[in-house]
Amino acid sequence: MYEKIIVPLDGSELAECVLPHVEAIAKGCGVKNIVFVRVVEPFRTTTGGEVVFSEEYIKKYEADSKKAAKNYLDNLVSKLDYTTKAEVLFGRPADMLADYAKKNNPDLIIIATHGRSGVSRWVWGSVADRMLRSACVPVLMIRAPGCVPGI
Repeated sequence: MYEKIIVPLDGSELAECVLPHVEAIAKGCGVKNIVFVRVVEPFRTTTGGEVVFSEEYIKKYEADSKKAAKNYLDNLVSKLDYTTKAEVLFGRPADMLADYAKKNNPDLIIIATHGRSGVSRWVWGSVADRMLRSACVPVLMIRAPGCVPGI
C-alpha cells in the first residue's frame, strides 16, 4: 500500500516521536522508500534592521546550518534498521515541504504535531497543519508526548 513515505523532521526530540510509527509502518507494509526531510530556514533577524550582518556572515551561517541539518539526518538514518534517504531543503518549512511532497509523489507523509490549538496555532502557525491542508496524499499526524487536550 505504501511504497514511498516522507517524514519531515526539525531536529527536535518532539519531531522524532514519529520514528516508532515510521518503523512500524515500514516493516508492516514493506515500504521501499522512506525519505527523511529537514528544512533549513534562511537567515533572518528580528532586531528591526539595527544590526547589519555581512553577506559573508549570512552565507557562512546558512552553509553551517545546512551542514548541521545534513549531519543530523545522516546520523539518524545510520541508526535505523530500514532503508532510508535524507534530504535537506532550504526555505520556509511549510512551503518547502508542501512543494517537495508535490514533486516527489509520496504515498504517505508522517509528521509530528505539538497539538496546539486556538490562538497559539493562529499566532505561531503549524507546519503539520499546513502539510495536512496542502498535501493530496494521506498525512499521519503524530501527537507529541505531553500533549494537552483542548480546542
